[in-house]
Amino acid sequence: MVSPKIIYQDESIAVVDKPAGMIVNRADTAKNQVTLQEWAEKKFQISNLKFKISDTLSPSDNFINRAGIVHRLDKETSGILIIAKNEESFVNLQKQFKEGRVKKTYFAVCHGEIKPSEGEINIPIGRLPWNRMRFGVLPQGKEAKSKYKVLSIKYKVWDKVSEPLSLVKVYPETGRTHQIRVHMQYIGHPIFADELYAGRKTSKRDREILPRHFLHAAKISFLHPKTGKRIEFESPFPKELSEFLTKLQ
Repeated sequence: MVSPKIIYQDESIAVVDKPAGMIVNRADTAKNQVTLQEWAEKKFQISNLKFKISDTLSPSDNFINRAGIVHRLDKETSGILIIAKNEESFVNLQKQFKEGRVKKTYFAVCHGEIKPSEGEINIPIGRLPWNRMRFGVLPQGKEAKSKYKVLSIKYKVWDKVSEPLSLVKVYPETGRTHQIRVHMQYIGHPIFADELYAGRKTSKRDREILPRHFLHAAKISFLHPKTGKRIEFESPFPKELSEFLTKLQ
């Protein structure tokens, strides 16, 4: 397993580049895998005494429980994550996420020709009662907003992929689990090689070309918890995604 790369760190925060395939939080389903949480505990000496995250825990307990990890990325999603190195930074950054002060940019390759080329998807998302591994559009779900912009469209890419593929920049304004993946599926353009949301047959075919879904957290901007100044960080495409994009040229 490739380790995360530290993009930036100081006494308050660390900004890391998570590789695809690495799970963020420790869980029963990840017993035999090194998670980002465990890596952070060792790397930044954040002791971890408990497993369960709870809204009833104190900020200090939540900080320790999560090893300072402020937000999450799905296992197969690569890119930028923020880690707080102390309780004050953790609470500050969580508040920024809640208030929408953190600006995130993702890149995705999606099936089909997306029209209009720019838009906003504002539809609630929740965990599906009949499949707890998946999320979907539910009337009783939580508010979820994503803006997108199509950067390019490629036609007749491979013999096995007959439909066009769209390279899209996505700006999630909320941070629901699987939000971008669910939203793109909802408008009829699932992410390339997404096993959960592109359909079994399609994702199996896609994975002969790319062994992970094409979703990358490329940029993040937020207020430094100590100085209050807005800072921005970027993550380049990992090798497998840059090579895939080269094939699309």
